[in-house]
Amino acid sequence: MGMARIALFVATIGSLALAACSDSPTTFGAIDEERLLDAENDPDNWLSHGRTYAEDRFSPLSDINTDNVEHLGLAFAIDLDTNRGQEATPIVVDGVMYFSTAWSKVRAVNAATGEEIWRYDTVVDGAKGAHACCDTVNRGVAVWEGKVFFGTIDGRLIALDAETGDELWDVVTVDQQQPYTITGAPRVVRGKVLIGNSGAEMGVRGYISAYDADNGELVWRFYTVPGNPADGPDGAASDAAFEQFAGETWFGDYWELGGGGTVWDSIVYDAEFDQLLIGVGNGSPWNHRVRSDGKGDNLFLSSILALDPDTGAYKWHYQVNPGETWDFTATQQITLATLEIDGEPRKVAMQAPKNGFFYVIDREDGKLISAEPFAEQNWAERIDLETGRPVEIPEARFADEPYLITPMGIGAHAWQPMSYSPVTGLVYIPVMEVPNAYADDADFTRNIGRWNTGVSFLAPPEGSVPGATPEARRAYLTSITYGKLEAWDPVNQRVVWEVRRDWPWNGGTLASAGNLVFQGLPDGSFHAYDARNGEELWTFQGERGIMAGPITYRVDGEQYVAVMAGYGGSMGMASQTDWMRRPPPNGQLLAFKLGGDAIIEPLPPLEMRPYVASEESFAPEQIAEGQAQFFAFCSICHNGPVNPDLMRSTVATDAAAWNAVVMDGILAQNGMISFAPWINAEQSEAVRAYVLTEAARRQEEEN
Repeated sequence: MGMARIALFVATIGSLALAACSDSPTTFGAIDEERLLDAENDPDNWLSHGRTYAEDRFSPLSDINTDNVEHLGLAFAIDLDTNRGQEATPIVVDGVMYFSTAWSKVRAVNAATGEEIWRYDTVVDGAKGAHACCDTVNRGVAVWEGKVFFGTIDGRLIALDAETGDELWDVVTVDQQQPYTITGAPRVVRGKVLIGNSGAEMGVRGYISAYDADNGELVWRFYTVPGNPADGPDGAASDAAFEQFAGETWFGDYWELGGGGTVWDSIVYDAEFDQLLIGVGNGSPWNHRVRSDGKGDNLFLSSILALDPDTGAYKWHYQVNPGETWDFTATQQITLATLEIDGEPRKVAMQAPKNGFFYVIDREDGKLISAEPFAEQNWAERIDLETGRPVEIPEARFADEPYLITPMGIGAHAWQPMSYSPVTGLVYIPVMEVPNAYADDADFTRNIGRWNTGVSFLAPPEGSVPGATPEARRAYLTSITYGKLEAWDPVNQRVVWEVRRDWPWNGGTLASAGNLVFQGLPDGSFHAYDARNGEELWTFQGERGIMAGPITYRVDGEQYVAVMAGYGGSMGMASQTDWMRRPPPNGQLLAFKLGGDAIIEPLPPLEMRPYVASEESFAPEQIAEGQAQFFAFCSICHNGPVNPDLMRSTVATDAAAWNAVVMDGILAQNGMISFAPWINAEQSEAVRAYVLTEAARRQEEEN
């Protein structure tokens, strides 16, 4: 039985179940422009990525509130088929929930019971996972006029029938020979599906595209960085801006590594000014000196960019970090609001990007209103309100010597959504405080398809933090690394309250008119706080890390809160903590309601594999070479619980098996492609030497 027939059969059963609900739809996915524009007055549903076009992730529902949230219980849990990161925001339309999962799959379920209506599997090439900088995640779908749209890890945009899950059209949005991926959620504006892409670290050129929702035909495209001048104009909406002013901000052979500037998360429609606001990512490579000879602002990297939604034409931009050099993206959530500032109502865009400053921008013209640090930062003295530009600390550019930068590239705020409550007037930000030492990579090697930063990551320089040795200084760095849920006043630009944690990772937030803020954590816990003062009122332990943004909706008069659970992403691939050292279990979608009494089976006790041991001996120079290659190619994916811990992998004890994996790529369908394009057999063996030596060292240290 084919996929379409399975989907149709299950959809028929699901439709019968939904018919019992008074809110059951006559048309699945019945969303149009009028309904999206009026989403603020439709509290029962969660119609778009941020609930409304304003993307404030605030719900007017108050059936669940500070007085009764202690009675919240699990309504249902939906088991997922992978332990990779789950970052999606579900969409709920008239009693049906649509959501995407890791590896670019989509499901539709009854939003009141969790019963499956249909599921769709794109069956992407597993080898494409190697091009995903931060796991094979997918942050969500968009729904419009009976269709469900989503992007895939291999760069396609697909439309499905909202009722049956049948595929309607499938278009390739990228050059699939290049290391592009799509992890972000599409948006739909006036019949056009908007989608960006990812892969800046791998060496690509960023852009956003608009496709006709009916047939998948390309309507317009806007490149965020210029191409090779020798190739001439792109024939794209961005041509005029690059010819008139933006192209002059780039130097050197920047196009050889793509330039970066991917639009991998925030895409917002501002109906009041009829414009799209998009967040643009970091440069490729990160290091400004490698990318653009250390010269120029490099537009439109790290910018909020306003475009005409019908044509893609440039309207205005605000660049958060001119000449970006730290992986300080401006792709983080952009929230629209009207704030009273100096006694006057101002229509603003708010953003808490990676660099640690909270920006309030006049969205009519892109002029800066205010910007103050919402997290620790040491790269700028301030943001000049006259020019809108940062007053940088010169040493922060690590041109002549290493610099301990705060925040580092993971950012003070990453993709995890923040929320804004017009009731309290506060923004609820998942904040990360993570410093690291950057140095200019004097031996930078261009590796298209793998990470290209142009940065060496070192122990903190002597004197920057306490500690006589590099190891001691690294240990101190760990002690000042933490995270927090922060309630931020965007008018007065100050912290009102915060909840601090010993680890940096924080899940996305949801605010509601019940004066509640919901947030998950990577230890598997899900929390409700009083939005006014941060008092914890309720918690649930799901044993699966929760990083995604929660949603809330109502079916047949009953309010639900739902969230994707599945710890992965960059955090799960590149970091470890004592409570998350096991390979994570498969993810789940969790839904809660007052009086819910469903249960989750507890996970078995943690049983860690031992460190691998070998009688082999290796020369010091071989080990040193292996360490260099390990940190260049392996650590970004194998330093967390999602992928195998190489120090505990028995493959390392068998040279032939190791070679088959690393050089021959026998596990390519798991995302572990052949590394033959970047290293030779001797370097592969050197990595094995380092792994075995490091495993022995760690075992001795634990003993």
